[in-house]
Amino acid sequence: MSKVLYLKWRPLDWDEVVSQDHVIKTLQNAVRNDRVSHAYLFSGPRGTGKTTTARILAKAVNCLEEEPENRPCNQCQHCRAVNQGEFLDLIEIDAASNTSVEDVRDLRDKINFTPNQGRFKVYIIDEVHMLSQAAFNALLKTLEEPPEHAIFVLATTEVHKIPATVLSRCQRHEFRRIPVEAIVTQLEKLVESEGLEVEPQALRLIAKQATGSLRDAISLLDQLAAAEAEITLDLAHQVLGTATDQAVLELVDALLREEAARGLDVLQAALERGSDPRHFARQVISYLRNVLLVKMGNREEVEIPTDDEARLLKHSQAFTVDQLLRVIRAFNQATIHKSSSWQPSLPLEMAFIDVLSEGEALSSEVTQETSQGKKKQQTRDQVDSGEVSGDSKRKSENTETSKPQSEEGSPSKAVHALRSWDQIIKMARDYNPTTQALLNSCTPLGLKKGCLILSFKNEIIKSKMENGDHLQTCRQIITKVVGEEFPIKCVIGQSKGKDMPQDVDPDGLVATAVRELGGKYVSDEE
Repeated sequence: MSKVLYLKWRPLDWDEVVSQDHVIKTLQNAVRNDRVSHAYLFSGPRGTGKTTTARILAKAVNCLEEEPENRPCNQCQHCRAVNQGEFLDLIEIDAASNTSVEDVRDLRDKINFTPNQGRFKVYIIDEVHMLSQAAFNALLKTLEEPPEHAIFVLATTEVHKIPATVLSRCQRHEFRRIPVEAIVTQLEKLVESEGLEVEPQALRLIAKQATGSLRDAISLLDQLAAAEAEITLDLAHQVLGTATDQAVLELVDALLREEAARGLDVLQAALERGSDPRHFARQVISYLRNVLLVKMGNREEVEIPTDDEARLLKHSQAFTVDQLLRVIRAFNQATIHKSSSWQPSLPLEMAFIDVLSEGEALSSEVTQETSQGKKKQQTRDQVDSGEVSGDSKRKSENTETSKPQSEEGSPSKAVHALRSWDQIIKMARDYNPTTQALLNSCTPLGLKKGCLILSFKNEIIKSKMENGDHLQTCRQIITKVVGEEFPIKCVIGQSKGKDMPQDVDPDGLVATAVRELGGKYVSDEE
């Protein structure tokens, strides 16, 4: 049976340990000056060299080379025995499976025996944080005053779980995550030595997926090498499960087109195929992060399959940075919820609907083409040129939208409708999720000449409400709640207590300047 790559390429000397110079130099100097401590604590992320460095230290203190600066030599009998796993004075203990106080007491009883081969007995306790509190207590005295021939090296990925009494008895060294470039360099050496065919982009993807663990990176490469002779970027995405799911792309398209029903169908279909809700949310976040990087001009940081490149570029042009951040935050919130809840799909659905109900269209291309956007620009230009002032008031062609009050129809019914607005929004979900999202984006102002006035933040959402069956659906729900049907009129940007006088056109330049630019209306009397 061939040896797995991460074991075959395990460092055997100080110089082979990657990106941990701050630790290696200290240990080398300790060996060189015969100042090796009796107890060390190596902490840091997995796959960064903690156990490997402990073994190299064990070789160095037992090496038969006369010159201390040349230890370990990897040539003497003791060094070769350590490399082959046959050195009797190197004892490795897995704390995950030896957690009891009896295990530590057994170790403590045997530690007084003199070494069999070398000068020191070296005890490497891996994942030491797994020891029980009683086991830690039993280990304390031995750590504080071990026999002169004993050295302890404790290794852990969760240093916060180590009792302070143990920390104070050890010389602590923190191992760091290995940078992507350093991992790529090591993988390139491995690929060349092993005669593998790997695309450079695939190596970079592997390095990023390893999240700072060289061991994980080598294991991933080993997995890919077993799949096919040539390791391409597309193959790496497929095997590692990082290829963008088609459902993710369809969901993003639904967001841009503001197709709530379509987006919810995509989510449901993905979950019915067996996708984990939290994993799917992370896929959405990962893809949108790539979109954001491309948007910000960091295309070289994105490793994607060739087939996804055109879609990624299109999405980066369609979104604004603020929109991307908003969507990423919403779906990141969905990853916090446990998928074991009574309704696993609910966090995803809530994230999707919340994004659509923010009151702002997601398609920047559509936003730039709306008449409302053009009107804002015209208003800014005229404000800058002094054309808009208090005496430019014009008679409104449609004065029923200027005051949100109940003047005709059934005022009591209208009040009931306004007080029951939350109930109306909830009921809309059963009729049409898109209608619910649109109602979430508006404010009911009141009744005017028999019409219920709904105020929207911009022209795009207002137009969405007026198109299709949304108004009819809303009227049906209101009738069901209050027992009377009201005509509905949609307006833009008005709110209670901030209405313009009746003789000012609510869609004119003056009203737009006040509403959009923060201007103040001053009448002739003032």
